[in-house]
Amino acid sequence: MVGTRGVLDEETGRTKFRLRTHAPSADLAPFVEYHWIVSWDLTEPFTQQVVPHPNVHLVFADEGALVHGVMRGRFTRRLVGRGQVLGVRFHPGGFRPWLGGRVADITDRTLSVSDWWGDAGTEKPVVDAADDAAMVAEAESVLLPRLPEPDPVVERVRELVGLVLGDLALTRVDQLAAVSGLSVRALQRLFNDYVGVGPKWVIRRHRMHEAAARADAGGPVDWAALATELGYSDQAHFTREFTAAIGMSPGRYRLRS
Repeated sequence: MVGTRGVLDEETGRTKFRLRTHAPSADLAPFVEYHWIVSWDLTEPFTQQVVPHPNVHLVFADEGALVHGVMRGRFTRRLVGRGQVLGVRFHPGGFRPWLGGRVADITDRTLSVSDWWGDAGTEKPVVDAADDAAMVAEAESVLLPRLPEPDPVVERVRELVGLVLGDLALTRVDQLAAVSGLSVRALQRLFNDYVGVGPKWVIRRHRMHEAAARADAGGPVDWAALATELGYSDQAHFTREFTAAIGMSPGRYRLRS
């Protein structure tokens, strides 16, 4: 299912909520990866944890319209009763032209749209829309009047992040520097300005998403072999990083999944 990498214990989550994704309009596509909609109808509260990606999200919900910078820790959402939210997932680097400043300045922060744009009440037409298509149209009606000028650096940043996400063998920043033609220092400045986190964080987070996905896939996992494949110096190093990112050891998470 598209968009579920990073959703911990995805199999249980699928029984509690529905996740759909929708492509953005052509005008938004240079900046926005996709729109996502989550809906639920529960008799008992459910808490979902997510290990976030290097993306900024604009989320429309009953309680408000919020901009979430890149979250370096786990993100937790408690679902109660019946409801739905729509999120706009910006490409890595894609929010920089909208923000007009360093994306690192909003890392681990959440901003209300009223603080950002000076508008209030934009969330209700979105979450009250009749169906998915109407929700997406309402969200885009908020964004399109504020469309920024094209920024060629966004495409370059997307390419760099794509290199990381497309190659598990790329495990160090100096390797990314070599294939990109940029210095390590230039990569660090560029990522902090446009993505909100450094290239090392992006590499490490991609490895954690891959490890959790292997555990969620079912079947036995050779953790020592996986640690080597993902470029860790030893299994102990891998286990420490997995536990810090996921909240439990690899073996315990595998049993839970």
